[in-house]
Amino acid sequence: MAGSFYLIVALIAVAIIFDFLNGLHDAANSIATIVSTRVLSPVVAVVFAAFFNFIAFLFFGVHVAATIGTGLISPEVVSWQVIFGALMGAISWNLITWWGGIPSSSSHALIGGLVGAGIAKGGAGAVVLPGILKTAGAIVWSPLLGMVLALFLWLAVSWLYRRYTPFAVDKQFRVMQLGSAALYSIGHGGNDAQKTMGIIAGLLFAEGMLGDEFFVPFWVVITCYAALALGTLVGGWRIVKTMGSKITRLKPVQGFCAETAGAATLYLATSLGIPVSTTHTITGAIIGVGTARRVSAVRWGIAGSILIAWVITLPATALIGALFYLLVSPF
Repeated sequence: MAGSFYLIVALIAVAIIFDFLNGLHDAANSIATIVSTRVLSPVVAVVFAAFFNFIAFLFFGVHVAATIGTGLISPEVVSWQVIFGALMGAISWNLITWWGGIPSSSSHALIGGLVGAGIAKGGAGAVVLPGILKTAGAIVWSPLLGMVLALFLWLAVSWLYRRYTPFAVDKQFRVMQLGSAALYSIGHGGNDAQKTMGIIAGLLFAEGMLGDEFFVPFWVVITCYAALALGTLVGGWRIVKTMGSKITRLKPVQGFCAETAGAATLYLATSLGIPVSTTHTITGAIIGVGTARRVSAVRWGIAGSILIAWVITLPATALIGALFYLLVSPF
C-alpha cells in the first residue's frame, strides 16, 4: 500500500509538471495579441495573464475535468500505467513543439496520450466513443467559430467606428483590449487547467480514493490552476512571435476582436464540458481578423504549418502514450 501511495503521489507530481508546461507552452495564447499590439510589455502581459488564468476557478465548474476523467476512455481501463503513458506522451510532445516554436495543442496532446495508452491496455473497446467524437468535433468547430466570430466582430466594430479617426480608435481600443485579454485569459485557464484536474481525479478514482462516485477534490482544483498560472508566468516566448506577428500584423482593435471571439468560444466549450484547444481557438480568431482586412494579410504559409502540427498531434501523442504505457506495463 505504501509503495502504491508513493507511486500515486509521484504521478500527481508528473501531472502538475504537465500543467505547468501547459501554461508555459500556451502562454502565447493569452498574451500574443496584447503583446503584438504593444498594449502591454511582455513582462507585464505574462503577470496579467497568469493572474486571470488562476482566478478562472471562481467562474467555472469541473465539466471539462469530468470529460477527461471518465468520458474519453472507460474508467475500468484507467490505471497508473495508463495515466503515466498519457502524461509522458503529452509532455514529450509539448517539449518538442515548444522547442520548435510550434503552437500545437497541449489539450490534444494530453487527449491523444490518454487514448493511445488506453487502447494499448484495453484495445479499441476502451474508447468512450461519444466523448471522443465530441472532442474530435471541437478540433474543427472551435477554430472555425473563433474565426467567424472575430470576422463579424471586426466588421461590426469597423462600421460602428467608421467616423472615428485612426488615432481615436487606437487610443480607445488600447484600453478595451485589457478587458478582452482578461476575458480570454480566464477562458484559457478555465478550460486548460481542468484537463489536468481530470487526469488527477481519474487516477484517484481508479485507485479507489474517491469512493464510488467521480468528483474533483478542491485541492486538485486549486493546485492545477496555480500550476497553470505559474507556467504562464514563466512564459512561452518562442511561440509568442509566431502567434502574435507571423500569422498577421495586429492593431489594438483587431486584438480586441480576436480575444473577444476566442473568449466567447472557450466559454461555450467549457460550459458544455468540451476540452478544446486554446491554441486552435485563438489562431482561428487571429486569422479571422486578418482575413477581414484582406485575405493577403494572412501569412497562409505559416498558418498551413500550424495546421499540419494540429493534424499530427493526436496520432503522434497516441503513439508516444502507447509506447510509454508498454514500457511500464510489466510493473
